[in-house]
Amino acid sequence: MQMTPDQIEAGMDGRLRPVSDGRSEALLPAVTIQNHAAFLARGKDGLACLWFGGSLEGKSDICVWRSLLTEGQWSEPEQISDDPDRSEQNPIQFDAPDGRRLFLHTAQVGGDQDACRVRLRQAGGAPVDLPLAPGTFIRAAPLVRDDGAWLLPLFRCVPRPGERWTGAHDTAAVAISADAGRTWRTVEVPDSIGCVHMTPVDRGDGHLVAFFRRRQADMVYRTTSADGGESWTPPAPTDVPNNNSSIAVIRLADGRIAMACNPTNAAEHPTARRASLYDELGESDDRPNASGGCTPIWGVPRAPMTLCLSDDDGQTFARRIVVEKGAGDCLKNDSVSGENREMSYPALSQASDGSLDLAYTYHRRAIKHVRLSLNWLESQ
Repeated sequence: MQMTPDQIEAGMDGRLRPVSDGRSEALLPAVTIQNHAAFLARGKDGLACLWFGGSLEGKSDICVWRSLLTEGQWSEPEQISDDPDRSEQNPIQFDAPDGRRLFLHTAQVGGDQDACRVRLRQAGGAPVDLPLAPGTFIRAAPLVRDDGAWLLPLFRCVPRPGERWTGAHDTAAVAISADAGRTWRTVEVPDSIGCVHMTPVDRGDGHLVAFFRRRQADMVYRTTSADGGESWTPPAPTDVPNNNSSIAVIRLADGRIAMACNPTNAAEHPTARRASLYDELGESDDRPNASGGCTPIWGVPRAPMTLCLSDDDGQTFARRIVVEKGAGDCLKNDSVSGENREMSYPALSQASDGSLDLAYTYHRRAIKHVRLSLNWLESQ
């Protein structure tokens, strides 16, 4: 049953409750009306969830928030970022090998993703802008190579002089730091136009495999690297549809790859469209839309929330478990009217007992957390 905005608000108490054998759920507390883009991290203090919240994506009151799960209760959120002039989005928590806790996120003015900055701050410290090209975005956590180098997955909203960003020229890359984040160099993924939200997993011995959301709303794409991320194969489609919405991918303890996503695409929903990602901002911008590139598709429903499992290193995902069904309506981004009913932007983490923690946007009003035991997963 779909919940109304009032019902969602009433349920946002952060208590993780069993709803069936092997499955528990919670709606995280929040002080903002819109909450989106969950990120899960396990640290010495336990399981943390980060997201961005405010009035509307792209507005300058959008900030990064963090909550911690303790004995089945999510804490009241702590505000992590506070730039009054920029929309701060797509947070990441990274516990570096040297013991520092680092937070990364994006920072942009309005809908100008092609002028975005990537910011890093040590817990308790001031933010600094990473020396990356304007328009650089992040979504997935850094990987640490065997030689100690950090690999930060990127997607680049390439600026087009005199033209408005639409996503038509977005490409994929990784930033590599050999000195614990002080300096960075960028490695491009070839032939990756439209491939965003790069999410890599380690195969061992320098081999990596990474997956992409697609602006074209067709399929999840996949690339590989045999040299620790120094070079990549051109991305190619998997058998999982994609709706131009975020995915989450991890390698499980048993070696399988798990992907959380909305496995549907524009071909299955040919009429659901919105003009752009930032329709509701009401910005005055006389520039024409970016010309050339790919054709981004916005508005394909963002549901169901599904867990896809692969036994062949992500070449195919034969097993697909529906975690939650719903309409997935996302033609409007506002969190007040109840017209948005997306279940999107998942984050995944596996506990030491094998259970899976999944967090995702629920109607752009709340962040939902679902814990799934191994027995529950195997019984589906």
